[in-house]
Amino acid sequence: MTPQPGDVLVIDGQASVQFAGDRRLLLRVTVVDQRPTYHGWIWLTGYVLDGTGQAIDKREVFVQVAGLRYASRPRPARPAAPARAAGRRRV
Repeated sequence: MTPQPGDVLVIDGQASVQFAGDRRLLLRVTVVDQRPTYHGWIWLTGYVLDGTGQAIDKREVFVQVAGLRYASRPRPARPAAPARAAGRRRV
């Protein structure tokens, strides 16, 4: 898994011991830091989400990539709808 901005990830004890137990969080990724780190680890910046999906805090976390999982599968990008001709109206 390579996190991307916009992904909503579960950050828990599998990703880092500091998030074990009731310290688990949902993170909507805004930045994936490209600086080199220890093998298998990554810095992520994003917004912590509450149970309704609202951002409640901004955090930067250092986590193991192998321990990350999607909170929900990311949706594939949809192609843009074709532009409609100006002046033509469907009836």
